Amino acid sequence: MYTAQGRIDQRQLLDDYMPLVRRQALSMQVRLPASVELDDLIQAGMLGLLDAFKRFDADQGAAFSTYASQRVRGAMIDELRSRDWLPRSVRRSARDIDRAIWKLEQRDGRAPTEREVASELGIELREYQQVLSDTNNGFLMTYEDASSDEAEASRLSEDVESSLDPHDVWIAGAERHELMAAIEALPEREKLMMALYYQEELNLKEIGAVMGVSESRVCQLHGQAVARLRSALVNSND
Repeated sequence: MYTAQGRIDQRQLLDDYMPLVRRQALSMQVRLPASVELDDLIQAGMLGLLDAFKRFDADQGAAFSTYASQRVRGAMIDELRSRDWLPRSVRRSARDIDRAIWKLEQRDGRAPTEREVASELGIELREYQQVLSDTNNGFLMTYEDASSDEAEASRLSEDVESSLDPHDVWIAGAERHELMAAIEALPEREKLMMALYYQEELNLKEIGAVMGVSESRVCQLHGQAVARLRSALVNSND
């Protein structure tokens, strides 16, 4: 990876690690809205790769490939977070949903149904499900990835209540056991959907085929589950 003058051969570096960057981008793209371009993720990943080479310290004991993989993914995530995926109106609606879920859970001692949440919000069920779909179109990432970044946790904790993304809440507000307890408390249908998405790494279309529902319905179920988790984790830290 070095030239005859002992400098980094960036061209060779990019050639050698391009497959890694592309794999990371493809893996991430299937979890994102269709508007996210693969080339944009790859470009961000390549910048992360160059940054990894500049920062890598072999004395720390980690292999460069492992470190590079983390930096590449981190650069892609930073690129996605720099974009404002959701309008403020959708963000407000998501916070309203969180509050309604928490209120109903405290009143009834169980997870409320979608119809009950819609009624609490004073809207029709169809409108509520559309809001769930809208709020679910933000950036998603696995909680395993989220919980590993302690530095990011410190930064995000200051803004957790205004965040829509489940990973922001998980990083900022939850220990691993709190997250797992919140997932365990989900209704069985939503728990299955989350397991298929986050553990089996199926996309929404594949989950729909397994559960016998449409892709749009899976999107709604995911939005509902995320809202329940967000409500539980944010309020558990009050």
